[in-house]
Amino acid sequence: MTFPLWAYPLLFLTGFAAGVIDSVAGGGGVLTLPVLLSLGLPPTEAIATNKLQASFGSVTAAWSYVRSGVVSFRACLPGAILTFIGSLLGAATLQWVRPDLLETVVPWLLAGILLYTVLRPRLGDQQTQARLSTRTFFPIFGLGLGFYDGIFGPAVGSFWTLALIVVLGRDFVAATGITKVMNAASNLAALLLFLILGKVHLTLGLAMGAGQILGARVGSRLVMTRGARFVRPIFITMVAAVLARLLWLSLQQG
Repeated sequence: MTFPLWAYPLLFLTGFAAGVIDSVAGGGGVLTLPVLLSLGLPPTEAIATNKLQASFGSVTAAWSYVRSGVVSFRACLPGAILTFIGSLLGAATLQWVRPDLLETVVPWLLAGILLYTVLRPRLGDQQTQARLSTRTFFPIFGLGLGFYDGIFGPAVGSFWTLALIVVLGRDFVAATGITKVMNAASNLAALLLFLILGKVHLTLGLAMGAGQILGARVGSRLVMTRGARFVRPIFITMVAAVLARLLWLSLQQG
């Protein structure tokens, strides 16, 4: 399959915008996946190529947060390994099972996250007491959200961020940094399987990935300099945007 030359600057700019959004609050797939589908890629190949470009952004953002000291890679490593395993299992399951149940349930979960965050205006402003230890938290959420990201994926960053705030007591900045480490692990796991299966369009993914690298650097810097009050409204906006897209797709299919 060949693609017009104008597609590559478009992919770069889309990757840049998605990289900024993803590194701040997640939800960049709202931009990237429709663009890949509009170029004529079948859904599975669009998802696989999307994992390639998203990997560039999530790894760049994760590295930025770790290097700046927002998160400790050593502390995140057990969760990252479990997330990698969960995502690999989810991506493998996707080859045989359509995630129809998730398509129905996820919009309701997102609506709950949106309502909960809006009704608690100080949520994530500062760290609070953890409700679970990391030894319990990461096996549950690492495997669970990793599997979800591998088999379906929309808004996984939102689920991670809220879980880290509510269950582990992190503030928005720390939760965003840890989320990027987990996103990187799950993206790389799913990408590995998709590469083995030959589903990834490398030129498209690399063009978009170059934009992701730049966007992730800009977005992570904004989070670290402006803090939780900057992240919160963007988080709410992106949860609403992903929810709107999923509902629209549901209406289209209906």
